[in-house]
Amino acid sequence: MQLSTVRALVTGGASGLGEGTVRAIVAAGGMATIIDLATSKGAQLAAELGPNATFAPCDVTQTDQVAEAVQLAVSAMGTVNLNVNCAGISPAQRMIGRDGSLFNLDLFRKTIEINLIGTFDVIRQAAGVMSKNEPGNSGERGVVINVSSVAAIEGQKGQAAYTASKGGLLALTLMLARDLADVGIRVNTICPGVMDTPMLAGVDEKRREGIINLNVFPKRLGTPADFAHLVKFLTENEMMNGEVVRLDAAVRL
Repeated sequence: MQLSTVRALVTGGASGLGEGTVRAIVAAGGMATIIDLATSKGAQLAAELGPNATFAPCDVTQTDQVAEAVQLAVSAMGTVNLNVNCAGISPAQRMIGRDGSLFNLDLFRKTIEINLIGTFDVIRQAAGVMSKNEPGNSGERGVVINVSSVAAIEGQKGQAAYTASKGGLLALTLMLARDLADVGIRVNTICPGVMDTPMLAGVDEKRREGIINLNVFPKRLGTPADFAHLVKFLTENEMMNGEVVRLDAAVRL
């Protein structure tokens, strides 16, 4: 599947990695539906990119909103044949704080609900649409690309909720690839390292420099364009299936 023929559903598509993906798809001649919160800049981005971009306001934890967003995407693009899942949060909290307080269980639930269950629901509903597509020469009907994290493999202190949620996506990769093979849908997962996205906003320059120095090479943060380049490769190479790919400049946390 070439990026120029893509009809993509991109969660978290109004900023960061999702925005970079949407921009790359539209620039290649494909179409993208931006799924993000109503308070995001999704409408502004869609207006900037023109008729090949559509905004579908959606909270991925609300299954009825996911269903509405998927149907809006089908109405706007004709179908969905690529689903890139970038929506997520990354809260930080220690199991036992300095004041003796325990990890907030509601925060753990919220993170799992957004990062793991919400993503699974989008995949579920997007795959339902993809399964009805006319197959290509090899039988391919669609591609799913999920965003996990190096934290799923090397979780640091204070990342219990984030690591668990992203580890769940990593664990689902091969299983979903096997489960959806019968309908011609490939599934891969990207594990970014430290990327220059809004999740890093507010980090002071000294800490930012320390984070950059963790990278082996190149000595810079990853960018949404780096991420979109890998999305393009995973979309266009039909032999890439059931794979987890690190995008992290050889960082080891």
